[in-house]
Amino acid sequence: MALPRFTAAPARLPPGQRVYAVGDVHGCATRLAELHRLIAADCAARPVAAASLVHVGDYVDRGPDSRAVIEMLSAGPKPAGLPAVNLTGNHEQMLLKTLASLDPDDIEVWLANGGEETLASWGIDWNAPPEDWGAAFAAAELAFMRDLALMHRAGPYLFVHAGIRPGLALERQSRDDLLWIREPFLSSDADFGAVVVHGHTPVAAPLVRPNRIDIDTGAYLGGDLTCAILEEDRIGFLFA
Repeated sequence: MALPRFTAAPARLPPGQRVYAVGDVHGCATRLAELHRLIAADCAARPVAAASLVHVGDYVDRGPDSRAVIEMLSAGPKPAGLPAVNLTGNHEQMLLKTLASLDPDDIEVWLANGGEETLASWGIDWNAPPEDWGAAFAAAELAFMRDLALMHRAGPYLFVHAGIRPGLALERQSRDDLLWIREPFLSSDADFGAVVVHGHTPVAAPLVRPNRIDIDTGAYLGGDLTCAILEEDRIGFLFA
């Protein structure tokens, strides 16, 4: 494979450290498997003392095979044996909330945001009684989604699904903001105390700003599934 091209990053990791950060998957299991292959190949071609892998959430809904994505992340081997951190996204939250509440409003919102495709990947007809949906999900699959992390810190980088609310300390950030926020986060030029690496808001190509990096490139919409490579004072990308 061709080596990734690097440009200046907005922050610096200590020598010997590298983070691979993967954007919103949304059921694109084949692309995720290919991206994991590319990550493993990059690790083999460019060994480093300490590499890790972060997925920034939204594994389910909209795309064709959400179940395979969950199985891959929860049970499958990680590329090159890298330690992995799997963050939660707003779509995992919607799925879990809907199955727990069976509230008609929750059902309507989830189905309108890709829940029908997720049900299909678990072999469920969305016209079936909602009280029957939960039985199709393995206990381990639901436990995996419930136990996903909200955020992860690596040196000067903070990894979250959607972003953070400007002006609030990290310990005061709400779960809803971490999973759902767009404004005022996206338009803020503030120093957040860390460079925020996030997904949630699709962009045509990875967006690198002094205070944030957006790696949701709309895989389910026909765009790439993106992995940012952060090492020392530079950033590169892998695409599947």
